[in-house]
Amino acid sequence: MIAPVNSQILKILENLAIVDSYAESEILKAELLRDSPPIFKVTPANVDEVIARRSQILRAIYPQVLEVQANSQIANSLIPTLWYIWIPLAMHLAEQYQGQPIIQGILGGQGTGKTTMTKFLKLILTEMGFECVNLSLDDLYKTYKEREEIKKLDPEIQWRGVPSTHDLQLGIDTLDQLCSDRSFWEIPRFDKSAHSGGGDRTNPQIIFTKPQIILFEGWFVGIRPVDPDLINSYDFTEESDRQFVLKMNTKLQDYLPLWQKLDSLWLLLPEDYRDSLQWRRSAEHKLTNGMSDGEITKFVHYFWRSLPPEIFIAPQRQSADLVIEINSDHGITKLSSPLGLDRSCH
Repeated sequence: MIAPVNSQILKILENLAIVDSYAESEILKAELLRDSPPIFKVTPANVDEVIARRSQILRAIYPQVLEVQANSQIANSLIPTLWYIWIPLAMHLAEQYQGQPIIQGILGGQGTGKTTMTKFLKLILTEMGFECVNLSLDDLYKTYKEREEIKKLDPEIQWRGVPSTHDLQLGIDTLDQLCSDRSFWEIPRFDKSAHSGGGDRTNPQIIFTKPQIILFEGWFVGIRPVDPDLINSYDFTEESDRQFVLKMNTKLQDYLPLWQKLDSLWLLLPEDYRDSLQWRRSAEHKLTNGMSDGEITKFVHYFWRSLPPEIFIAPQRQSADLVIEINSDHGITKLSSPLGLDRSCH
């Protein structure tokens, strides 16, 4: 869909990000009417309004986009992704808001870009006048002490991140209080650098305006238990791997009350889930004290071993409210809405 964008369109979009000019809007109009996914409902009757609104938002946030792109060492221009995906998705969320907070789930494996997407959705929605907050599944980890106890009881739980390492009541209570009327609201935060990388709770973020849109992202947000027969029919190399997955599948049952808080679920789906290994390596290489390639491989495989993507992630293609397909270059190639995006935020 937007991977790749031809040089003419990219130049037009880069110009729109800087100046209020519609000199070449006919090209954009034709392109949007031809290629815009049906879920965004671009029609001949509203295409001028769509271009004007997207352009206005793009110009307003462009200085911050450049700053984030530089700080994150992102090589490719983010403008096409903003124009075709993130801005229209933010506009969709804004249209869905009816006075009650929206809890939008965002599911994506290692390196799929869910954190970056969440950051820009929040930026766009804030520019549109909405009070938007982000919450990561990582923010709900149990304390370091609690997780050390888990490791003693179950040596297979070597790292945080897999089912059983989160404080589910904290997540439920957080979403409930973010949707209630109060004088202030607390958002839990987690410091991954504490305890030499073991990580621990840190001071919660305090906000004084009730959120309207809550972006809740994580690598298995919304994932539900599957029929054990699906696991037993899967070709595992070791029987111990099968038993580990069966155990994690059982643990997922505990997450259902938290997932029930979601108004809808968006899925970031790679063409090949194994691309996440290289994506994680690239991200770690940019860090001053990042993991070695060997450590990264062990880390990523641990997550694949706990909830194999073919069993738990791929089926979400049929049940997520929105599926965003990603190629190996992180380009977004297709958007689809199996259940209809209009049912989101019901």
